[in-house]
Amino acid sequence: MDEQYLPEKVEKDAQEYWEKHQTFKAVEDPQREKFYCLSMFPYPSGKLHMGHVRNYTIGDVLARFMRMQGRNVLQPMGWDAFGLPAENAAIANNVPPAKWTYDNIAYMKQQLKSLGFAIDWGRELATCKPEYYRWNQWLFLRMLEKGVAYKKTGVVNWDPVDRTVLANEQVIDGRGWRTGAVVEKREIPMYYLAITKYAEELLADLEKLPEWPERVRTMQANWIGKSVGVRFAFRVNGVARSALGSPPSPLAGGEMEVSRMSGGHPRHRAGAQDVRAPRQEPMGMRG
Repeated sequence: MDEQYLPEKVEKDAQEYWEKHQTFKAVEDPQREKFYCLSMFPYPSGKLHMGHVRNYTIGDVLARFMRMQGRNVLQPMGWDAFGLPAENAAIANNVPPAKWTYDNIAYMKQQLKSLGFAIDWGRELATCKPEYYRWNQWLFLRMLEKGVAYKKTGVVNWDPVDRTVLANEQVIDGRGWRTGAVVEKREIPMYYLAITKYAEELLADLEKLPEWPERVRTMQANWIGKSVGVRFAFRVNGVARSALGSPPSPLAGGEMEVSRMSGGHPRHRAGAQDVRAPRQEPMGMRG
């Protein structure tokens, strides 16, 4: 045994053995309990960083532990390679998006392999390949046909540098989390998923996830967006309008303490005049 650890030799020999013998290839084995270890797919930005190393090391430790416990482990790998960030990076580097993306995938794949992770590379995928995203499209069209997906206009957070929409969590102090650009509010047509149809079921099932951090479950509950209160109907400029809110007090004779509405809402921008006695009805889920 060598007195000194020489990673370039020891790890190379081990990795060559694993590849030659397909050590981490997942195969059907009814006699062993299955374990599926899937880590978040990396975005092929060009090079791995220490965040990648940390993330995939944690998953690999778990996969190897389960393997040592006798489980039939599948640990695949893929690339989150479809979307505007890849296109913008390609434009900035004056390279066609496909070449930019696939060159980055090849380079980062070699980096991942050099780390010696127990990955079944026969299960590798890239989300930019038509044979993958055709199923995204197929599923979306089925949802559209069933009314689970629908189209309407809405106000979004727009990053003028990445030229894409950001979630509220991606806006930090009014700026985009990636570019640092001042985020704009834009009203655009877009597709929604009618999760309110399943809100009660989704909320109830959060209680079945005690291993999830409390803050994550709270975020999920907020995204589902159940709200209990009343729906108010008024006449605004002679036109019937309705709004949702918590029960105001008092709610009689057309008087109330305050009526609140998002500043970006089109009805808010239209202004409110000629407010008359409200009509009250129960309010269900917030859409």
